[in-house]
Amino acid sequence: MAQIITFFQMLLILLLHDYISAEDGETRASCRTAPADLVFILDGSYSVGPENFEIIKSWLVNITRNFDIGPKFIQVGVVQYSDYPVLEIPLGTHESTENLIREMESIHYLGGNTRTGRAIQFAFDHLFAKSSRFLTKIAVVLTDGKSQDEVKDIAAEARKNKITLFAIGVGSEIEEDELKAIANKPSSTYVFYVEDYIAISRIKEVIKQKLCEESVCPTRIPVAARDEKGFDILVGLGVKKKVKKRIQIPTTNAKAYEVTSRVDLSELTRNVFPEGLPPSYVFVSTQRFKVKKTWDLWRILSLDKRPQIAVTINGEEKTLSFTTTSLINGTQVITFAAPRVKTLFDEGWHQIRLLVTEDFVTLYIDDQEIETKPLHPVLGIYISGLTQIGKYSGKEETVQFDIQKLRIYCDPEQNNRETVCEIP
Repeated sequence: MAQIITFFQMLLILLLHDYISAEDGETRASCRTAPADLVFILDGSYSVGPENFEIIKSWLVNITRNFDIGPKFIQVGVVQYSDYPVLEIPLGTHESTENLIREMESIHYLGGNTRTGRAIQFAFDHLFAKSSRFLTKIAVVLTDGKSQDEVKDIAAEARKNKITLFAIGVGSEIEEDELKAIANKPSSTYVFYVEDYIAISRIKEVIKQKLCEESVCPTRIPVAARDEKGFDILVGLGVKKKVKKRIQIPTTNAKAYEVTSRVDLSELTRNVFPEGLPPSYVFVSTQRFKVKKTWDLWRILSLDKRPQIAVTINGEEKTLSFTTTSLINGTQVITFAAPRVKTLFDEGWHQIRLLVTEDFVTLYIDDQEIETKPLHPVLGIYISGLTQIGKYSGKEETVQFDIQKLRIYCDPEQNNRETVCEIP
């Protein structure tokens, strides 16, 4: 009996794997599959100690499990350093996550002084410079003390060569200015602090998200005093060329597009989201409409025209729905029917904002939090189909409406920074 159960369990795993990886020749794109060269530069000095170094290794393994490893996907290298750097794992030596993790677990603690600058230079010379892949290059420096050599100029040179540097400081002996000198800007995105090595597990998810943003979200959107990683969907779908009429939003400096039924706002998803979407993101749109039927403000379709992700406005029931992928049954639809949702249907300008995480989705209307609902675990998206805006649900007919903004921000913290100044 046990053998029969095991057989069916294995069969289910194989079927699920096939379902996740391909559908009619399509491949799901996500952070797991986004190609990048990622190097961890780990402090192995005396101040770390062997017990804490084992915690570092466990943290490293937990981060790595989130990615597909191989020539077409992410490649991971590891440098440990003290007085001198040691190449523990070269880039491109593993074609499976399991083999890579086994080698990570076998790394031995060095002990010695802290020469972080030399380690960054070593990673540049012996890993990144030797990689033949022209793609995202990321280094994560983890240290618990002030470097005993120069780091500022070496880190600046690495950044100049298109290497994105994260700096993680552990404990009370770290120097904030040194971490900021190592990392990319803004420091709020690329520098992290934890009080001790046990606490490092608390930043596992945020580091995973940030690494994902680097490989999946290559473009930046100008927002206020800073640029945010994300996707301007109006730009990605060529709305400026396709929609000729512009309108001024009253009492503001914002301009919008008047979309008519004669316009087709569609684009291949691989041209808009070539590596899929990050696990957490913020969807923002500002629009007005008179439509009384059900229509998709934004949707990503698979090759067979099934919605993978969609923001749907139901004019009959005066509700808003969010569709996304699901590990359990392919797709999941979350409907928001709170009384405040009805304000979207007053024919005025409104901002819709959705904070999407791995566990829940929260709806905001005009910067007011409306409702939070749970999500099942999601899958990556198929990128061989179309991304569209302003379509009647289940049809190719374009809705007549006005649109000022339609964006995806990859950093979920942008949810706290976003304003509604375009709303009169």
